[in-house]
Amino acid sequence: MEWLLAHSEDPGINDPPAEPAGAVAVGTSGGEGACAAEATEGATGGGGEGKADAAEATKEASGEDGQDEAKSIKCDDCGKLFKTSEEVEFHAVKSGHTNFSESTEEKKPLSEEEKLQKKRELEEKIKLRRKEREEKEAKEALEREKKRIQMGQQITERKRIMQENEMKRLAEERRKEKQEDKLARQRVKEQIERDRQARREKDLRGSQGAAVPEPKPQSAPAAQPTQKKDYAQARLQIRFPSGTPLVQEFKAKEPLSAVRLWISLNWPDGVPPETPFNLSTTFPRKIFDDEDMDKPLEVLGLVPTAVLMVSK
Repeated sequence: MEWLLAHSEDPGINDPPAEPAGAVAVGTSGGEGACAAEATEGATGGGGEGKADAAEATKEASGEDGQDEAKSIKCDDCGKLFKTSEEVEFHAVKSGHTNFSESTEEKKPLSEEEKLQKKRELEEKIKLRRKEREEKEAKEALEREKKRIQMGQQITERKRIMQENEMKRLAEERRKEKQEDKLARQRVKEQIERDRQARREKDLRGSQGAAVPEPKPQSAPAAQPTQKKDYAQARLQIRFPSGTPLVQEFKAKEPLSAVRLWISLNWPDGVPPETPFNLSTTFPRKIFDDEDMDKPLEVLGLVPTAVLMVSK
């Protein structure tokens, strides 16, 4: 068998051996080979030579029978050979191939050079997969950074829009207050004019219908109480936690929320605070809450001047 495998590539190895003159045809089984050997020996008279030819023919026949045995399992889809059913199962699961058949080809063990080559190929695949994984991770990190920057820009834009809307709201409130003051002054002027007209008409009717009475002595006018001065501006000194003071003037009728917004936009380091802050006065001691934000400065006692403390 080993000799046949070693000389399987020789030309004419599969040709039948040349039969000597008068020899009987050799069968494929062992018994037929023995009978053929005896017949050859009796016919030729050269017993040694006939027995050698018969033995060689029997050996060749048995070799041909052995070659028909399955030595491996072959994948008909890709042509790979496998020794065990476990290898076939693993290959089928990994590749999805389903066509397998028994094969007489023997899967030869790998030589040292082939093992080294397989090892190098495996290392190259590992390096390639590691590189692909690192590139994928770097790409994902870049995408996360882009999303973070975009989210920060959106938050900044929303803050800017909120500040603009707050400024517009305060400006609209100031415009309405001015309009209301203007209408109130107009109503007062109209009322004064009506009172004057009515007084003139009354005096005219009195002079025409009756004699003018003697004037009565008038008593000295009583002293009028001193009226409280009405201030239109509030000068506020604002002290931040860092100790930096700022001075700003506001309308006396402006709400405290306008002062709070101005502080947010004019923070000393130029960056609005991330956490909310409180406003308070030291004398008298008072901490302003959310309800005080809608009250005018004159109602809160911050007119004409006051000191506001900013604390977090």
